[in-house]
Amino acid sequence: MERETDRNTYVLQDDENIGTVKIADDVVAMIAGLAATEVEGVSAMAGNMSNELMSKVGVKKLTKGVKVDVFEKHVTVDLAVMMDYGYNIPATCQKVQSKVKTAIENMTGLNVTDVNIRIAGVNMQKGN
Repeated sequence: MERETDRNTYVLQDDENIGTVKIADDVVAMIAGLAATEVEGVSAMAGNMSNELMSKVGVKKLTKGVKVDVFEKHVTVDLAVMMDYGYNIPATCQKVQSKVKTAIENMTGLNVTDVNIRIAGVNMQKGN
C-alpha cells in the first residue's frame, strides 16, 4: 500500500523484486492543472500573489492555482481558474472536474475523491 516517504512524495507501488514507484504531489498538481486548462472555457489557472510575483521575475510554476492533498491513495484537488467570458460556469466546471479526475486516476492509479473549483476571475478579452 501507499505510504508517505519524503515530504510531498508518495509510494504508489512497492515490489521488493522490482523496486519502488514514487510520485511527488507536485506531479499530481501538474496533471490537474494541465487537464483543467484543456477544457474549453478555461482561460488559465489563477495563482496567489506569490505565484504571480514569481512568474513576473521569470520563474514559471506549472502548479499555479492548484493544491492537492494525497492521503492513503486518495486525492483531493483544489483549483483556482480563470474563465473565458460567455461560457456556462457550472457546465464548464463540471467538465473540468471530470477531466481532472480522469487524468489523475488514469495516470497515477490514485483515487480522486474531490475536485473543488474556485472561479478566480473572468477573462473579458475576445479570442484566445
